[in-house]
Amino acid sequence: MIDLMNMVIGGGMVVVGLAMLLALWRLVRGPTAPDRILALDTLYVATIAEVVLLGMLDETEIYFEIALIIAMLGFFGTVVLSKYVIRRDIVE
Repeated sequence: MIDLMNMVIGGGMVVVGLAMLLALWRLVRGPTAPDRILALDTLYVATIAEVVLLGMLDETEIYFEIALIIAMLGFFGTVVLSKYVIRRDIVE
């Protein structure tokens, strides 16, 4: 049963890794700034998923705290970049 669970988690990590590569491609190639911001936000979400899957695989709780920190930084980064694209100024 444990081997099956590890295989499923490993398969999920491969799928999320593929999603990260596709988001990275959009980040590099994206024709507009909003496309790049959306790709970066997608990378944040995929990274959180990858870290949570790694925590499930290793059965360690520290990875979930790392995922929370990445989520907070990702949200803050997306808001700041979006505000910069809209107003060309971060601080009002």
